[in-house]
Amino acid sequence: MTDQNPKDHPTGNAEKNPDDWTTGDEAMTGAQASYLKTLSEEANEEFDDSLTKADASKRIDALQAKTGRGTD
Repeated sequence: MTDQNPKDHPTGNAEKNPDDWTTGDEAMTGAQASYLKTLSEEANEEFDDSLTKADASKRIDALQAKTGRGTD
């Protein structure tokens, strides 16, 4: 048995590759769609409402990089 407490590092595994998500092929969530729409408008990019959860996550990352949103 290990002495490590998962609560000591609650976000230790929070970032997982979208390609590895078990629900990644489902339709994007409402929150993803809303944020993606906003980012798309700011970046003057087309909004694709047919993306999966995983693809929406990747697109959000790309548009955040382009718009400067989501950076530390």
